[in-house]
Amino acid sequence: MTNALIYLIVMVAVAAVVFLLAALVFGRGEELAPLPPGASPTRLPSEDITAEDVRELKFQQVFRGYKMSEVDWVLRRLATEVGELRARVEELESSDRA
Repeated sequence: MTNALIYLIVMVAVAAVVFLLAALVFGRGEELAPLPPGASPTRLPSEDITAEDVRELKFQQVFRGYKMSEVDWVLRRLATEVGELRARVEELESSDRA
């Protein structure tokens, strides 16, 4: 009888330790407040986008892939940046020729 009681106490202690470790590692189940409609966790600087900025992009995942509005927004921003850079390169090349 004492062996069974000791095993029970040890199992309860191990379960408590595992539960506490899991609670520390994974949190207590809180959820972040939802983003307002139309908001996005995707971030890009307002100017001078670098290759590293593009590499670090993360998109919100939805049921069937990435959130389309976020991807569209990033593509528009990158297209604008590339257009400005090409215009600047063309301007510098034309000033070198003159």
